[in-house]
Amino acid sequence: METTSRVGAQGAPLTPSTSTAEGVPAARRTVDGYLRAPFPWYGLDDAFTGPRWLMQVGTAADGTVQHGSTGHGEEPSIRPAADDAQEKERFAVVVTVASSPVRRSGDGTGVLEATSVSSAAWLAGSGLLSSTWPAQLDHSLRDDWLDQQTETAFELADDLSGPAWSTLSLPVDGVPTHFHYRESEYGWVLAGAGEDGAILGAYGRGMSAYGLGFAVIKDITTYEQG
Repeated sequence: METTSRVGAQGAPLTPSTSTAEGVPAARRTVDGYLRAPFPWYGLDDAFTGPRWLMQVGTAADGTVQHGSTGHGEEPSIRPAADDAQEKERFAVVVTVASSPVRRSGDGTGVLEATSVSSAAWLAGSGLLSSTWPAQLDHSLRDDWLDQQTETAFELADDLSGPAWSTLSLPVDGVPTHFHYRESEYGWVLAGAGEDGAILGAYGRGMSAYGLGFAVIKDITTYEQG
């Protein structure tokens, strides 16, 4: 399953429909979109020995792959039966975003803003929300809750120097790398610059971000397809 994404001011995606692009795994996940990407994919490094699985890629109007996610640990449920069930979930999702300058859209209908660390922060923040559904909310209230929280995630991603964010140094291919990091009642989110034309984001719950390391995925086909 692939989604179309545009990127807006300060590098944060504009289109609300992309708010679930980095979220819970699609019903059917294939490696095809990942193989078309012109940039390397990142995941957790070899220190992580648990399950690894594909999620989704996001594409431009011309089909160019712009971002995507890889999952690690237990696949998050969309709506746990209770809050304590959600707390037991242990997962970390790594978001890879193509580093791109301001450019014309592939269909010639407009301009795509440059991607930035804010882009990765927004995609990671919205991804965490898409795998979170407070058990006390019924279906009729979830859309309002998700809209409100997604707008908050957008605003936070646009202000990485603000008080909501702290700094965290984690290894990327063994090299200490600076990340913007924040925690919430739903989990944690981080974002920083990668290498080889990619920007990194991540989110998770139940797994501490402080012990993680990232690395280029040598063979994306080793990740489980759905």
